[in-house]
Amino acid sequence: MIIDSHCHINDPVYLNNPKQYVDEAKASNVSIMLVVGYDLESSINAVKIAEQFDGVYAAVGIIPAEVKNTKNGDLEKIEELLKSKKVIAIGEIGLDYYWDKEEDLKYSQREYFIKQINLANKYNMPVSIHCREAYNDTLEILKKHKLKRKGIIHCYSGSPEMVKSFTELGFLLGLGGTVTFKNAFRPKEVAKIVDRTKYVLETDAPYLTPTPHRGELNHSKYLKFIRDEIASLKNISPSDVEEDTTNNFLNLFNL
Repeated sequence: MIIDSHCHINDPVYLNNPKQYVDEAKASNVSIMLVVGYDLESSINAVKIAEQFDGVYAAVGIIPAEVKNTKNGDLEKIEELLKSKKVIAIGEIGLDYYWDKEEDLKYSQREYFIKQINLANKYNMPVSIHCREAYNDTLEILKKHKLKRKGIIHCYSGSPEMVKSFTELGFLLGLGGTVTFKNAFRPKEVAKIVDRTKYVLETDAPYLTPTPHRGELNHSKYLKFIRDEIASLKNISPSDVEEDTTNNFLNLFNL
């Protein structure tokens, strides 16, 4: 069994036929998929999709790049979505200084990040954290605003040196298609050194498609290429990667 800890079946490219996506994923031994929201509309769609299919769950939240477009009341509507039993996380939330470089926008991102951490703690849920070019600030916020249930650092692109800083706080690292890229030194080094109890697999579909399918839309069915590359980097078997990451995911989400 393989688990995709982060995908976007709620993306417009898949919305016309989510059943085909889920069927193809399950035919490739992907038994569980976490569909992650990034704004109010995508969070609503994540819940709708999760409620249709066994083994599909939802995370709801506002991604940092969308904070500037968020309207008053959107967080309250996100909170309403938590009534669904298929919602198991708050996400994706966090900081992204790649797109928003102005200090006022960075401040707003930090503000919404903390608000959604508080929401996760209120409902005793893990989080899915988006972080890009903001690892120091993300780490400081997570140290100051401690999460009861921790979560996943989605698509970890930080340095190998910072791996221990996040895992010692109790977070798992999400490893995806970048580990298969030929010249991706940092993701490969992270995959080598991260403890086997401290990571999960993800696709981030439709983005970051792994080799040998780069240039195509990503899909949970391609998770096996990520699994195999990590197995090679860690010098363990693909079945070891499956067992480790499945256990790590199920333990985090109490599934």
